[in-house]
Amino acid sequence: MTASAKVNITHHSGSLAEARSVLAIEAQGIMGLVERLDANFAKLVDLIMGSGGRVIVGGVGKSGLIGRKIVATLNSTGTRALFLHPVEAMHGDLGMVSADDIFIALSNSGETEEINLLLPSVRAIGCRVAAFTGGRKSTLASHCDLIIDTGVAKEACPMGLAPTASSTAMLAMGDALAVVLMNRKEFNSTDFKRFHPAGALGQRLAARVAELMLPAELVPWVRSGADLRQAITILDRGGLGALLVMNADGRLAGIVTDGDLRRCFARLEAPFQATLENVMTPNPKTLFPESAVYDALNLMETHQITVLPIVDRDNQLRGILHLHDILGKGEFKFNGKNG
Repeated sequence: MTASAKVNITHHSGSLAEARSVLAIEAQGIMGLVERLDANFAKLVDLIMGSGGRVIVGGVGKSGLIGRKIVATLNSTGTRALFLHPVEAMHGDLGMVSADDIFIALSNSGETEEINLLLPSVRAIGCRVAAFTGGRKSTLASHCDLIIDTGVAKEACPMGLAPTASSTAMLAMGDALAVVLMNRKEFNSTDFKRFHPAGALGQRLAARVAELMLPAELVPWVRSGADLRQAITILDRGGLGALLVMNADGRLAGIVTDGDLRRCFARLEAPFQATLENVMTPNPKTLFPESAVYDALNLMETHQITVLPIVDRDNQLRGILHLHDILGKGEFKFNGKNG
């Protein structure tokens, strides 16, 4: 091995070790928030939920960049929000703030001059004020109704100067706030589609079911009265986690899912003595091929199901729609729950 190759290997090894150290420090910073999260966070959620105004977020420098991202996440998940630069606010933009708004100030140290000069004016308007800060006894803290501790033990920057772990922690706390508010508001995938009309999910939700469904000839099914062992074999071969049960006239009679089988085997001492009709869900939820995909997603979300048979007006099978066909495997969950 040449000397230059040895140097490259040493540099690569050192770079990886440094990168792992940064990630570990930032992960530890976030885990520290978990341990210190207190009732003030719940109070902030209640304030926002009870407010008729917006969430106004203010910050300078790196905190300002984090603030813009928090605002973007809030807006896209059902909470109206606005970023306000403290300097611009003191030169006229304060007119955007009303007494119904909730102001969240961002400053790791709590001694950011521009923020601290602004807050008395914000409070004079009538806003309730919260802070994301590591300075629990700072000047910023003295101006606020609520303190959300986003402090970290140390920065990932070796000089301890560049906001690294602290800005990551602040961003994570903003995500936590957005998701909790999203769940409290029961913000669902149809709402998401309204706010993301140009996104990939928005485009899929705007389509018709017929465009995404698996056609009838590819759908695993059995006739009513079939042997349960045969049904399990066909279900397993189909790979959809569901099997449709059809009447002799070709109309949908029911559906059997993996979950139905698990519950059957859990409650019965001799499950294979059960009939298919004992296991299946009769008259399952269905939609038509011309239905909008966002209606399908709403139906799935409401009833916590992942598969929808698609039928015509005579209840004749036309296809089947799986949650994965809409959202993509592993991309989304029902309000934070597995589908």
